[in-house]
Amino acid sequence: MFDQSLKVVMKENRSKFITASPTDSVNKAAKLMRTKGLGALLVVEEGHLVGIFTERDALFRVLAVGLDPNGTTLRDVMTADPITLGPEKTYGHALIVMHENGFRHIPVVEDAKPVGIVSSRDAM
Repeated sequence: MFDQSLKVVMKENRSKFITASPTDSVNKAAKLMRTKGLGALLVVEEGHLVGIFTERDALFRVLAVGLDPNGTTLRDVMTADPITLGPEKTYGHALIVMHENGFRHIPVVEDAKPVGIVSSRDAM
């Protein structure tokens, strides 16, 4: 699995990804993540990836500091301009990038547009 391309891993794991607007509230994003059973979403503006928002962001950047999830937008708490990989990179490479940078999800983009997301959990 580690030498397979991200494109193959996403297809085999039936990886689904969800998107939201940077102007969406954290509450709206969290409800969408819960409904889809996903721990992260890609923040997209005019078809281009501008950020990523994860369950850890909700916990550490919103709840732990006392922000109102209804009044806080994703733009305020997302990771802007996240590290991304192309679909031709291997899953092993993605795991190394995630480990070295201390995160569990990495957006997959092609021609600056999001095509998926991989997680360290995809190995399980």
